[in-house]
Amino acid sequence: MFRCGVDYKRCRWIMPLLLLFAVIFDIIAVAAKSGWVENDDGPSHYASMWDECRGIDENVNCRTLMDESWAKAVAALMIIGLIILIIAFILSIVAMCGTPSSGFFIGIGVLLFIIAILQIIALIIYPVNFNDKIFEGQYFYTWAYGFGWGATIICLGCSFIFCFLTKYIEDITGNEKVKYFYESN
Repeated sequence: MFRCGVDYKRCRWIMPLLLLFAVIFDIIAVAAKSGWVENDDGPSHYASMWDECRGIDENVNCRTLMDESWAKAVAALMIIGLIILIIAFILSIVAMCGTPSSGFFIGIGVLLFIIAILQIIALIIYPVNFNDKIFEGQYFYTWAYGFGWGATIICLGCSFIFCFLTKYIEDITGNEKVKYFYESN
């Protein structure tokens, strides 16, 4: 891939490490209680993936968003994406520990692409329906929503990389043939 300095045998753990970060980001996004959205005037009105809250300090009134079908869809898509991401993470560790095969890498890449599609849909459904049903002023999306996008972007990038790693399987396993710049006849 990069002939000057990147040794595939030493760098084979970068992809599982990236997927571990995606798993952590996804867990943060799904489990965040402080909210995906906050109003501009301070945290007097905020909404997470699970509920919407109004008030300050001890006078907080929360209602669940799980009564809304769009919120159920967002939660289902994010949780399904997280479960598939954990499976893809485990498969990537197995792929890097054992003898890598091109079909295995492509399978992991396809799983990651499916995760990215599911989470992109969820991360678009949420703001559209929030703005349509709950919006009352100036709001901004918080770090938890950003972690959801971060995990999605990592999954999308890793899906392409896993699909293109098939060209470098010999280099990853250490069985590559020596390539010379100059060959005499």
